Amino acid sequence: MTQSSKHTANLCRHLVDAANHSADKLAVAVQQANGLPWQAKTLSYQEINFAELNRLSDRMAHALCQQGIKPGMKAVLMVTPSVDFFALTFALFKAGIIPIFVDPGMGIHNLKQCFEEAKPDAFIGIPKAHIARKLFGWGKTSVKHIIGVGGPSWLSGGPSLASLVAKVDAEQPFAMQWLADDDMCAILFTSGSTGTPKGVVYSHKMFEAQISALRDDYQIKVGERDLATFPLFSLFGPALGMASIVPDMDASKPITANPDYIFAAIDKYQCSNMFVNPALIERLGLAGTTAEPVRKLNSIQRVISAGAPATLPSIARFTTMLNPGVQVLNSYGATESLPISMMGSDALLDTTAITDNGGGICVGQAIKGVDIAIIDIDEQPIAQLADAKLLDTQQVGEIVVSGNMVSQSYYHRDSATLQAKMRDENGKVYHRMGDLGYLDAQGQLWMCGRKAHRVDASDGKRYFSIPAERIFNTHPQVKRSALVGIDVNGERVPLLCVELDNSLACSQSSELFHALTQLAEAHSQTQGIARFLIHPDFPVDIRHNAKIFREKLAVWAQKTHKE
Repeated sequence: MTQSSKHTANLCRHLVDAANHSADKLAVAVQQANGLPWQAKTLSYQEINFAELNRLSDRMAHALCQQGIKPGMKAVLMVTPSVDFFALTFALFKAGIIPIFVDPGMGIHNLKQCFEEAKPDAFIGIPKAHIARKLFGWGKTSVKHIIGVGGPSWLSGGPSLASLVAKVDAEQPFAMQWLADDDMCAILFTSGSTGTPKGVVYSHKMFEAQISALRDDYQIKVGERDLATFPLFSLFGPALGMASIVPDMDASKPITANPDYIFAAIDKYQCSNMFVNPALIERLGLAGTTAEPVRKLNSIQRVISAGAPATLPSIARFTTMLNPGVQVLNSYGATESLPISMMGSDALLDTTAITDNGGGICVGQAIKGVDIAIIDIDEQPIAQLADAKLLDTQQVGEIVVSGNMVSQSYYHRDSATLQAKMRDENGKVYHRMGDLGYLDAQGQLWMCGRKAHRVDASDGKRYFSIPAERIFNTHPQVKRSALVGIDVNGERVPLLCVELDNSLACSQSSELFHALTQLAEAHSQTQGIARFLIHPDFPVDIRHNAKIFREKLAVWAQKTHKE
């Protein structure tokens, strides 16, 4: 396809530019811990520069096309972070083949459902992924092309990527496919941590908007080095002329990461940027600030955190490892729309008193090109923004957003699209975040929890999860809490599930509940909450170790509660 006035979009143009202007500069380095389980590990690194990465992705694009995978076809990509992962992803984009990205941590059942919905034409993966594909029948009715990455070909049941690439002329450039701005170029499935996973349709326009935000709002510059702990975000490094340094860790379970490996990668490459989720901020902060002396990350110039609200104590602890003035930039968004707003840790820590008194969590100002509005809570689809009731400042409602990084639809999920999307009079799409919050007089956005997690009591009182829980979390014995609704004698009432920092004897529980009742009555956001249950260990999502499965707790609370 030749480039025309209507078809000018492809994320890979940035990689080609970097290959032309920074050919011998480092593009990707992947850390590997070597040694048997009972041995001390040695760390090695696989490196590739921009010119080599561009050439390798060209060869892979040729190989995929020669294998019969054509532009417009869809390909599952289940490859661990590696040079092959980067090159393959760029090859798919270059060839106009639509990659399907899933979070392996979402569970076997959800993964199968994702593949049934997406109907991939090809399955490209490591041996473990192909074994699971055969065992669980992933893509059984649609997959026609199978390619193995690493390991013997008999494990995948198809040719290896290496054998296909070996047949391609190493110096043969690939003619990149150009798409219209809003054409589908990828499908990213939500994690399913707050509901059923849905395939978000991505366009190159969305990716371009995300790149612009990282360059303009986050001030990332060519030549930087990023400690990348989330595979998809790491792809933006080469697109920004920034090297992506990938530590040896399971990206789907960051809480299990070895801090020493991450610190080693930062030191070796003098990383200037870090992308980490709140669970990793907690883990690194605990490891770094309990060290003697306190671990200092002197090369780091900024930290980007996204995925879930980070706790203020964990941010405060982590920032002691950074140089004065270096910020943790807390970003708000979702797979369907990211980033939306941003707030530096200095300003965020100044809001501690408001948060602890039930004001919600401040997630900052909208980034450039993003419009944020608050609408009245409504469970029904709303086709037009004009049909929604817009709320004034300080009024809690559903957060809706628009901007070039906002997705237009879900893949083959028409009802979900209708539920989540609205248009204004000019046809611009607004995404309903499913989160509740409010805008203050300065235009800052405050998060008050998921819409599905509010409790509408039978007496007419409405409770929001984050404001209520943060009040109770100030009690020294409370590790975390979760607000749920239960039915008592036909009435809907609020109940607080409590996970304790330290074990509490049953004889002391009445004393704790009395203190929590006093806390509740002291704040308008929690008045009326008078039922409490101690839970030994909250169910949480494995990626963030922070998103509490309140739906599971609600079922447990309903069974456990006694009048």
